Amino acid sequence: MIPVFLILAEELKASDVGLEFLTGELKGSHDPSGIVFSVLAVMSGMEREYIRDRTLEGHESARKRGKTIGGAGVTDDSVLSMALHLREQAMSLRDTAKRLVITTGTKKGQHSSPATVMRMLREYNEQGTTAVST
Repeated sequence: MIPVFLILAEELKASDVGLEFLTGELKGSHDPSGIVFSVLAVMSGMEREYIRDRTLEGHESARKRGKTIGGAGVTDDSVLSMALHLREQAMSLRDTAKRLVITTGTKKGQHSSPATVMRMLREYNEQGTTAVST
């Protein structure tokens, strides 16, 4: 299996796109299918995976300590019931979020985000599934 970055490097080379460093020890133009591009691509992929792993470890550690991930809760039973009602009407998450208003906390009076609505509905579904399976 050929790594994606090598395929990308060949496509860049075919399109006459080069890699150019304006400053530093590698200053100058380089062939995108050359060793410099390959090493940098591998290093960036490794760094991305490292950051992802450390973030997930931090989230898990916080959960074990009873901490919640993300902002303060901005939903309550009335907001959930309205979201469920709007979902039954096949309304999109974006449109649902525009209709929901946060009733408590520092964001009181603002609209929920689509991500908050999605998380709230997902948690509701998971609780319902857990209740049915037990």
